[in-house]
Amino acid sequence: MKRVLVVEDETSIRELIALNLRMAGYEVLEAPTAERGLELLSAQRCDAAVLDVMLPGMNGFSLCETIRRDDSAIGIIILSAKGLESDKIRGLSIGADDYMTKPFSVSELLARIEALCRRVARASGAPADAAPPETRLVSGSFVLDEKARILYKDGQPIDLTQVEFQIMELFFQNPGTALVREKILEGVWGENYYGDVKIVDVNIRRLRMKIEDEPSQPKHILTVWGYGYRWNG
Repeated sequence: MKRVLVVEDETSIRELIALNLRMAGYEVLEAPTAERGLELLSAQRCDAAVLDVMLPGMNGFSLCETIRRDDSAIGIIILSAKGLESDKIRGLSIGADDYMTKPFSVSELLARIEALCRRVARASGAPADAAPPETRLVSGSFVLDEKARILYKDGQPIDLTQVEFQIMELFFQNPGTALVREKILEGVWGENYYGDVKIVDVNIRRLRMKIEDEPSQPKHILTVWGYGYRWNG
């Protein structure tokens, strides 16, 4: 059974999310504070986490950073009343996979959690129908190990989140091809994703910081202006 951590200090919202998740077949851990959420995570690994930003004590952004340092695979959704573009970008830049603002649709939240859990299951090697063969994709000095879910540059592993890894997978499977942002969004987040296409740009910026020698002058993840991005191995 997939396990989801819900960290939300407003009891009514936390219980609403937890109830709907349990009805959908998830195991749910509930925490009113970031500190309690970390205690629960230290005892039980979760497939995904829903984190409110405005928490007493440690806020949701700091909690997200702390969780991501220890677990690159867990799916993280930031949930907040803040709708400013800068807050969304901050949340995604520190390691969140997705960002939703209140008020929110419970069915939409469930759909996003399910998409995140599918990625985590794939990354952990959980059984799936028609599982793809184990492969290592090579592009220049880069090697993408699809079994271990690790990207290597010059033989050195690069720590990627699962979203970042899936973007690299798309690039390696389409070398030299300009990929429109919407194709990347659909390929990684799913065709029924409700969010903003700008989430792609934020993750591309994060990837460039990790794989480019000079992120401000990228040589591998190239921008195709007015369209999307192209991989140059």
